[in-house]
Order: sequence, then structure tokens, then C-alpha cells
Amino acid sequence: MQRAMRLLEAVAEHAYGAPAKQLARETGLALPTAYHLLRTLAHEGYLRREKGLFFLGESAERLGSSTAAQKRRSTIVEMVGHWRDVIGVPVYYALYREGEIHVMCVSDTPGNAAVEEWADFRQTGHAHAVGQCLLSQLDDGARRDHLERYPPQSLTPYTVSDGGALLRRLERLGRMEPVLERQEYALGTVCAAIPVTAGASAATFALSLPVQRADRLLPAARRLHDEVGRLLGTLAISISI
Repeated sequence: MQRAMRLLEAVAEHAYGAPAKQLARETGLALPTAYHLLRTLAHEGYLRREKGLFFLGESAERLGSSTAAQKRRSTIVEMVGHWRDVIGVPVYYALYREGEIHVMCVSDTPGNAAVEEWADFRQTGHAHAVGQCLLSQLDDGARRDHLERYPPQSLTPYTVSDGGALLRRLERLGRMEPVLERQEYALGTVCAAIPVTAGASAATFALSLPVQRADRLLPAARRLHDEVGRLLGTLAISISI
């Protein structure tokens, strides 16, 4: 396995391909061994051979994409955990992809617990800061489509359940403005969400606090805004997970 990986790494260094003899020399493998491994890797789709030169194949490219995606996930998890510790609040990362809300990462502690998902986050985007922030980044048609599939409903006395009123509220927010939400999803909880972009997808980092600490919501949101900007350079960033 290690010898095969050395060959794959060597091939990856040659954008225009490399012959077996050169790859054997670069990896320190005997030529018969290199030939055998190269044929096996080509048969499995990790390499392809054209005119005596070896290139990375589709399987290797998929493996590389998967590895890169795992690295991005680890980076996001580390950042969210860092912000949780620095700000002292639960922190969330979510995406709007293919018409659905996806909460990708939640980081909390026993002393600062995350909001309990008592009603499916995907179906209640109208009520929580994460969903409102994601919907605010969509165009009018996409917002209406989402609310037709998931009609607003009252979850608490503070929920905006009128579709028209909600659309007007989202329109006023602007595409990249932070969102504050107070007890609309769950009584006793206030939340804030910071908009970012993730490739072609809308995304958000968010935080929550118990209503008894509502006075900390705006300062915590500003701190999260600053932390996102400091570590990622700009709120208009391109990340994926």
C-alpha cells in the first residue's frame, strides 16, 4: 500500500504525465515492481495510461476530492469550537443547499448547551435565526419556493407565521446582514446568525443564548462577526463542507 501511494504521489507531481521508468526512479522502486503496481493502479482506475505516460485517474481524483472535503470539515469544526470557547456560547454552522437547510456543525459545552431541536430545523427555517439568515440570502423566488414547501407556523407567541409579513421582513434584512431572533423558535432562547457564502450556497455561522442573558446577544453577535472576519479575511468568503 505504501509503495502504491508513493507512486500516486509521484504521478500527481507530473501534470503532463510521466513514464514508468521515471516514476520508478523517483520512488526508488525496482522497475518490475513499479510496472506491476502501475498496471494494478490503472486497472483500478486510480491511474490512466496514454502513449506510455501515466496520469491520475478518476478514482484518484475522487479520493482527492473526498480527502479535501474531510480537511475542510475538520477546519470548520475547529473554527466553530474555537469561537465557542472564545465567545463562551454555542456556535452553529449551516448551509442552504438544494433547497434545504442543513445544520452541518454544532459546538457547545455542558455549561452552554445548544438549542434543543424540538421541531425539525429544516422545516422551521422561518422561526430560527439560522433559517432566517439563510433565507435572507436567497432571491425572492427561492424564498417563496421554500415557504411554499414549508409553510410558516406558530411555534411560540413570538413566531412570525404570516408568510407575507415574513417575506417583507426578510427582504428588509438585506442579503448579507446579521440576523437576530428572540424566542421565535424556542421560548427561553435568543439567537443571532452571521451570513457567509459557501461556494454557490448560502451559509451562516450562528450562536444562541438563554433569554436571561439576552443583553449579551448583540455583543456576542458582534464578536462572532469579528472572529469570522479575522480568521477568514472577509464575510464574503468561499467555503464548503
